[in-house]
Amino acid sequence: MAEELNIPKITSEALALNLPIVEENEHTTLNLGPTHPATHGIFQNILKMDGDKIVSGVQTVGYIHRAFEKIAERRPFYQITTLTDRLNYCSSPINNFGWHMTVEKLLNVEVPKRAQYIRVILMELARISDHLICNSILGVDTGAYSGFLYVFQEREKIYEIYEEICGARLTTNMGRVGGMERDLSPTALAKIKDLVYNSFPKVLAEFENLLSRNRIFMDRTVNVGGITAERAMEYGFTGPNLRAAGVDYDVRAMEPYSSYEDFDFEIPIGHNGDTYDRYQVRNAEMWESLKIIRQALENLPEGPYFANEDHYYLPPKKEVYRSMEALIYHFKIIMGEIDAPIGEVYHAVEGGNGELGYYLVSDGGRTPYRLHFRRPSFIYYQAYSEMVQGLTISDAVAIMSSLNVIAGELDA
Repeated sequence: MAEELNIPKITSEALALNLPIVEENEHTTLNLGPTHPATHGIFQNILKMDGDKIVSGVQTVGYIHRAFEKIAERRPFYQITTLTDRLNYCSSPINNFGWHMTVEKLLNVEVPKRAQYIRVILMELARISDHLICNSILGVDTGAYSGFLYVFQEREKIYEIYEEICGARLTTNMGRVGGMERDLSPTALAKIKDLVYNSFPKVLAEFENLLSRNRIFMDRTVNVGGITAERAMEYGFTGPNLRAAGVDYDVRAMEPYSSYEDFDFEIPIGHNGDTYDRYQVRNAEMWESLKIIRQALENLPEGPYFANEDHYYLPPKKEVYRSMEALIYHFKIIMGEIDAPIGEVYHAVEGGNGELGYYLVSDGGRTPYRLHFRRPSFIYYQAYSEMVQGLTISDAVAIMSSLNVIAGELDA
């Protein structure tokens, strides 16, 4: 009744000391994480709450710190691939190929066109897989579960393609420095074509019909967690979260790699930088990824799928068994006995979450002198407390989901 009539609360201290009566603002502290279904990983938000409204927040990282960058300084270049695919494990092949391209830049290795096109196909499949996870889980976090079930059947098909190509599904360790470990098999090509021409376009269209004009979903996402283009760039946003704010920056178009300059595709952008725009941009990017994959399949070059670089590219296994020279190179590469040139390079790829960069310093040894991963999730997470301020817990969950913060990439 006191709250309804706006009557100030009387504290026992004020009565005892005969002090003027003042109104108390009662704030509570809420730990959203580190172990909470809505946080999508092991990270924590310490929120100051006024009822259900968020007054302020502090992010905490470090719960799964694995020291990948320091581990990499003690590993041969070839063995670092298995660290990269555990960053954003929702789109592992992009991480793998980004690292290979960084080393190839240092070594000045030219990768054959066929290998470049195969990499593009697999990176775009990984982008689709990443966006499917983000948007379908955003539906779950706002109360819509059906879309998640529909699209995850298609994500399973993408994982079956990975399995056919490299034997792994989640952490793929796909490809090699200098190209691919093996060419695309007829089975892999058939599965890719069936996905991009037949099954997935229908499912994606159905998914959009379920959510894009759903009144409840729009009420939960439109004008929720918006960020301006200027503020996003000040934080260092890239990828879908920056493009949702209206900035048409895409590494594939601005600094093409792996023959992306050969492909015709659009860069979808939003206007408000809110949760709904981030959802829409990712949906549109999946259609563009389908377009890129189809172009790559239709124009897939003939020729070798790996560079002719004996010192850096593992020889085919059948040659190792019958050629002493191949056996020697295989041993030297695996054991990290070949020195890399002295140099300092930075290479970035358009990851599922944005610009994924590798800053590599070599002192001429057999391992990196210094290696730093530019992880887009780490950058987005810094803006989270600002984006949720003044909103509710339910909004905070939807905003985090739409930013697609992946814990493995957040804290490397």
